[in-house]
Amino acid sequence: MSGPVSGPLVRSERHGATLVLTLDHPPVNVLSRSVLDALTARFDEAEADPAVRVVVLASAAEKAFAAGADIREMAPMGPDEARVHGARGQGVTRRIERLPLPVIAAVHGVCLGGGCEVALACDFVFATPDAQFGQPEINLGVTPGWGGSQRLPRRIGAARARRWIYTGRPVPATEALTDGWVDRIVPRAELLPTALAFAEELATKPPLALAAAKYEIQRAVEPSIDEDLAYELDLWARLFGTWGQREGMRAFLEKRPLPARDRTDWEAESRGFPWGPPAGPERPVSGSGKRKRDEVSGPA
Repeated sequence: MSGPVSGPLVRSERHGATLVLTLDHPPVNVLSRSVLDALTARFDEAEADPAVRVVVLASAAEKAFAAGADIREMAPMGPDEARVHGARGQGVTRRIERLPLPVIAAVHGVCLGGGCEVALACDFVFATPDAQFGQPEINLGVTPGWGGSQRLPRRIGAARARRWIYTGRPVPATEALTDGWVDRIVPRAELLPTALAFAEELATKPPLALAAAKYEIQRAVEPSIDEDLAYELDLWARLFGTWGQREGMRAFLEKRPLPARDRTDWEAESRGFPWGPPAGPERPVSGSGKRKRDEVSGPA
């Protein structure tokens, strides 16, 4: 085993044919722009190294895998800025899926929001009994924007995904295991050794066949994932600047409850959304330049 190669925000360490990438952004690995960029760079390095056969994504934080996106960073964004930032987050999750290597997430503690979406993009998820998953974006006036609204229903079914996304509540590891989100629960002391042992097993398989199997399975369950992610990103970005997003993120940062609100201004606020009146001049949905908004205005 070679020694660690330290880098900003995401550490990299080789264990035989396995590369362990460790999120190291104290105290809870908030996924800021810098962390997202560091993750992308590390996955690029993994693909470029012919000796790497499997990647394990872990955390150096005591109480978290990743607590989600940086709300302070996102709160002042308008739709255009949000679209760029959302594309950055989606880029990380898509990079994981497109990596021709198996990726195992070793999750302990809090794994929420963007952290949950990053783990969801991995091929396997091992978790500790104290792990908590969830998509709490609804409480911030937005929705999952880094692939959660698309991958979660594919992973656990629409009914369970609705409970996760509509309520925003944290989900314990045991429930996530029952839902089919988590592959295995192991004690904290055994988390990384278990992930490494499984990685060693995968590393014995022919690399081209393993890559082909990964791509084939993804195509089977996610044949239209790029268009679906573009749809998610469009709706997510449009939510920025609405009352729910502005007030929801402000309430989060100020550590106070989000006040209730009726739908008095529903028609005006719904402009540009699939259920509302047109927004005005047509513009293509992000990531799918040939599709107009009315072509994606049906149910997600």
